[in-house]
Amino acid sequence: MFIRKAKPTDCEVLFKCWLTSVQATHTFVSAEDIESMIPYVRSYLSSGESEIWVACEGSGTIMGFMGLSGSKMETLFLAPEFHGRGAGRLLVQHAKSLCSDLTVDVNEQNAAARQFYEACGFVVEGRSELDEQGRPYPLLHMRLLAGAARC
Repeated sequence: MFIRKAKPTDCEVLFKCWLTSVQATHTFVSAEDIESMIPYVRSYLSSGESEIWVACEGSGTIMGFMGLSGSKMETLFLAPEFHGRGAGRLLVQHAKSLCSDLTVDVNEQNAAARQFYEACGFVVEGRSELDEQGRPYPLLHMRLLAGAARC
């Protein structure tokens, strides 16, 4: 496995990765809300506003991606067929190497994601009732503990 910066030609693969991941892991999000997120996600992936890093298999197949904006991990999504194979941990380790004061927001209803980030050394610092678009999906605001062990 290796990490590389996303290229403009990756956008469609990254979008499909996001969509299949959300459908598999965010069962608490309505189909209508997922549909309404699509234009935002497509814009995000093509905007260049965040650094987007891609985890690839040795063959170059994209497994997932992470968006980093300053010290905040904006996104981390893996295609479902690559869950549990270490790509998520590799992306978090890469983010840690770039920024020691790392934060991430996690949907409260996504217990597996919260457990993953806690295993990587993050702790909950706060909570919001609504997500960033004002939908009723509470967010947990997490921060990497100083000196946290590698995940």
